[in-house]
Amino acid sequence: MKQDSPEYLKKIKKFENILTIYGRNPVQEALADDSLHIEKIHLASSNQKSGVIDSFLKICDRKKIPIAYHTREELSRISHNGKQDQGVAADIHCPKLRNAANLNAKDLKFGRIIALDCVTNPQNLGMIIRSVCAGFLDGIILPQEGCSPINPLVIKASTGTVFRTNIYRCKSLTTTLKDLKHNGFSIACLDASASASLFESKQNKPIIYVLGNESEGVQNEVQALCDQKLSIPMNNGVESLNVAITAALIAYSNINN
Repeated sequence: MKQDSPEYLKKIKKFENILTIYGRNPVQEALADDSLHIEKIHLASSNQKSGVIDSFLKICDRKKIPIAYHTREELSRISHNGKQDQGVAADIHCPKLRNAANLNAKDLKFGRIIALDCVTNPQNLGMIIRSVCAGFLDGIILPQEGCSPINPLVIKASTGTVFRTNIYRCKSLTTTLKDLKHNGFSIACLDASASASLFESKQNKPIIYVLGNESEGVQNEVQALCDQKLSIPMNNGVESLNVAITAALIAYSNINN
């Protein structure tokens, strides 16, 4: 198949929109949600028969969902978490799961994106995704390097909004921000020591707000790409807010600018 053929491009596009989840409870919940399109269920051939596995088989038969059987080693490569996948994984089609390389300012409604730099706590990631979905933002940039992957803990903390949020995946945040800056985006990072306030900043062009690690903040190489640093005013000696709370404030700040 030629790499510039329509068939190849369609296959790559479909792959970009696939989110693989693992674990018996998350997969069971996904199978019960008729709004989700499940491409395939993956089962370890060594799974012992049980009520849960039998229910998977019955639902897959009813919904015409393909089932693939694997060795434990093969399944661990699919789930990327052999210790916790419980012999079960599912490929879910998420139309809003995209490649950050395809992010175009002209396609945005609000011209506002959140990007994460080494946010490792799954619960924080899930709550950030929830705020992005609910607020006045066009999506979230989630790099593979340094950040928590989308796993069952993230899905639970997001209360399912992970399936309804524009999530732009990339390998390196630094490389992606360089490209987006070249393509007309402004970059701002949240920094507690910054003199400029988030609530007083002006948005003259599409902007990406970068949120850093829960304890270390935004990395130096990412800070070097930023056009501005913004802070959230604090009272009573409080130094900073949880990264998920910060994301929620961004989601509803300066929406009329």
